[in-house]
Amino acid sequence: MSTAQAPERCSVDELRTLFLFEKLNDDQLAWLSRAGRIEQMEPGLVFREGEPASCLYILLDGTLVLSRRVGTDDIEVNRTSDRGVYAGAFTVYLGDRVPQTYNGSLRVTEPSRFFVLDASDFARMMQDWFPMAVHLLEGLFFGTQNAQQIIGQRERLLALGSLSAGLTHELNNPAAAAVRATSALRERVAGMRHSLGAIAAGKYSQATLEILIQLQERAVELVAKAPALSPMEASDREDAVTDWLDGHGVADGWDLAATFVQAGLDTVWLDHIASAVDDTALDGTLRWLNCTVEIELLLNEIADSTTRVSALVGAAKQYSQLDRAPYQMVDVHELLDSTLMMLSGKIPPGITIIKDYATGLPAIPAYAAELNQVWTNLIDNAVSAMSGTGTLTVRTGLDHDRLFVEFGDTGPGVSPEIRERIFEPFFTTKGVGEGTGLGLDISWRIIVNKHHGDLRVESVPGDTRFRVCLPLESSG
Repeated sequence: MSTAQAPERCSVDELRTLFLFEKLNDDQLAWLSRAGRIEQMEPGLVFREGEPASCLYILLDGTLVLSRRVGTDDIEVNRTSDRGVYAGAFTVYLGDRVPQTYNGSLRVTEPSRFFVLDASDFARMMQDWFPMAVHLLEGLFFGTQNAQQIIGQRERLLALGSLSAGLTHELNNPAAAAVRATSALRERVAGMRHSLGAIAAGKYSQATLEILIQLQERAVELVAKAPALSPMEASDREDAVTDWLDGHGVADGWDLAATFVQAGLDTVWLDHIASAVDDTALDGTLRWLNCTVEIELLLNEIADSTTRVSALVGAAKQYSQLDRAPYQMVDVHELLDSTLMMLSGKIPPGITIIKDYATGLPAIPAYAAELNQVWTNLIDNAVSAMSGTGTLTVRTGLDHDRLFVEFGDTGPGVSPEIRERIFEPFFTTKGVGEGTGLGLDISWRIIVNKHHGDLRVESVPGDTRFRVCLPLESSG
């Protein structure tokens, strides 16, 4: 009958050489020697990120590699042969207030020797031997965590307030335009009634009235197809129309010319009118048709304004995702468009926006409202970097098994000295009161931790690119 082999103990003398334990007394070192054990590890995986954290591992000899998962890749964060380096369940003393799982993966690249302490023994040691230190560490850990949450919420509220102010401004413009157009429309309808009364009082034959109705319908059709003219082209056409009207005895022809030209009506059209009615009826006919054209233009303005209002409300609804499930299949182009529309009031006129969207991108599983927050942070940073002048390029595409969204700006760039720090909490290059330093940290956590994606930056002066990569399928 075989018996279980007793674990190999680490001597008190060897434990004393480790920086973690060099200040412990003999009794404490003796307890550690009894509680822990030496384990020999062959090259390969020791523990994997996300598994229950059951042990603390302290390197005695060999080489270890620590890595973190970013999307589908394991990114190496440390490789060392330094004795005393530790990994594993080092936050176990916090208890069930934090997830007790390994926050990274550990492997060894050569035969290595560890001093291993069970998580429960390490927690008891910390709480019994260093109660004051444990309280201080708890305060630091949870205080920092709470501060990040509070400031993150504050930053989201500030962003929401800024967006709300911008949205209010954007809504006010088309709403005011619709109100002005409605007021003008009332006057034009009254003028139309007056013109119609003058026509009715005249001695027009049935055939002539039918021609007038046909001319009116044709004018409405031309308004819908009116070309966009440059200021110079419009001025030249107005001069030509004014000369034609003056030459045909129409009083104040310059007042009618601007409306006719805006509607795409020219001297050829006027010749057609002149040939269709008697000279005595030409003035009244043109004024009646002018009212028709003005009414149609005002109706178009009201339609454009209300469509703009509807589009802004739709963008706000898409941006907030208030009526959607938090995790859903999303079209990133819809999210980007809604964010750009919401931010349009904050983007200076000197900044050109280029949308370089790949066609045929699939919908992906995501937390839509949180992706919109990432887009907001990255666009806001790009706009801020360009100081009012430059080009913002939003590019999408596929990168193997991931979808990418890239935000490029033509600002001065991110210097190499701070490039490694920009995703750190509270780090900011903005002046006091201008930023919390959490925008990129929040974005990184949303993309990497919540979506198992990747967020990185490449920068040279005049070309800075933040690239977000997201998996095409749920990682479960």
